[in-house]
Amino acid sequence: MSNDQDFIDYVIDQVDAGVTHRHMFGGTTLYSKGKVVALICDNQLFIKPTDAGRTYIGTVTEAPAYEGSKNFFLIGDEIDDTEWLTGLVAVTEQALPKPR
Repeated sequence: MSNDQDFIDYVIDQVDAGVTHRHMFGGTTLYSKGKVVALICDNQLFIKPTDAGRTYIGTVTEAPAYEGSKNFFLIGDEIDDTEWLTGLVAVTEQALPKPR
């Protein structure tokens, strides 16, 4: 479940929304305004599923981020579209409850 730092940096650079990250359990967790919005596992981006995110994406591909996890939205080639990815992270963050 390891990630290349170059891939993590690329994803962070693509999301122009003040996203922070933390390495945890061999993967990387992405936060927006203190909320977990995504995971990076095996150099793939997984967005936390929300109804707003599903609407934004349209046809979603769902997959577990790691063995035993629930399904997340797996982001493919759209990862290269800064505006689109930033929008997805924003609608996901807005749909999630405030952290405890």
